[in-house]
Amino acid sequence: MKNPFSVEGKVTIVTGGGTGIGESIAKEFAARGAPVLIASRKLENLERVRDEIRKAGGKCEMAQVDVRDADQCDKMVAEAVKHFGRIDVLINNHGASITTPSLNLSPNGWRAVVGINLDGVFFCSKSAARQFMEQKSPGSIVNISSTAGVHGSPTMLPYGAAKAGVINLTVSHAGEWGPAGIRVNCIAPGPIDTEGAAPRVWPNPKVKEMVARSRALQRFGRVEEIAYPCLFLASDASSYVTGSLLIIDGGEGMMRLGG
Repeated sequence: MKNPFSVEGKVTIVTGGGTGIGESIAKEFAARGAPVLIASRKLENLERVRDEIRKAGGKCEMAQVDVRDADQCDKMVAEAVKHFGRIDVLINNHGASITTPSLNLSPNGWRAVVGINLDGVFFCSKSAARQFMEQKSPGSIVNISSTAGVHGSPTMLPYGAAKAGVINLTVSHAGEWGPAGIRVNCIAPGPIDTEGAAPRVWPNPKVKEMVARSRALQRFGRVEEIAYPCLFLASDASSYVTGSLLIIDGGEGMMRLGG
């Protein structure tokens, strides 16, 4: 009996796959038999993750890409097809942010963050969707947004605005590409304990403890707790799920009752 939760053999592209959440996603997919292509701007991060996946017995290739450049996104998809013959899944995990008040934010800073977080999702998704259609096969796109895109972020304005755009883009693409069998869904993580996020969002132990205590589960999320829902959304178990937003934040704003 076929396992509907399996991603075995599903060729998967993971952007931002050299660190943090993206690294975890790539490793979890590869461990379950999915050929993976990881993409990022920094080759040194990609090389390390690729080598670790291969050492563990998985299939992994890599591509250096700036997602703000539509041509580079096309080449990234072509690279996956060159190595594996097709693509089945795209995880748009790349991201960048700047922590500064609006009045201190330069036009270039705004454009850079929006370009990576929103333009990059559009360009990568367009490239993948075109390939799905050429293959005449269904495909799954999973966009990684943020709870900053749901609730806003007073200190990371362009990041929150762009991540909100990603949520809207998810719904729009799900409607546009659904007739072609392409499913598009979105995950909005809350506080996940990663090396990159710590200096920006919880710069000291006191702030970190306050953030953890603001969750119903009283803790930060782990990177694999974002990777696992990606596995579900990429698998046939979610074959009737599209245009959905899954918030994974440990229960923000939920107060415990009793003592």
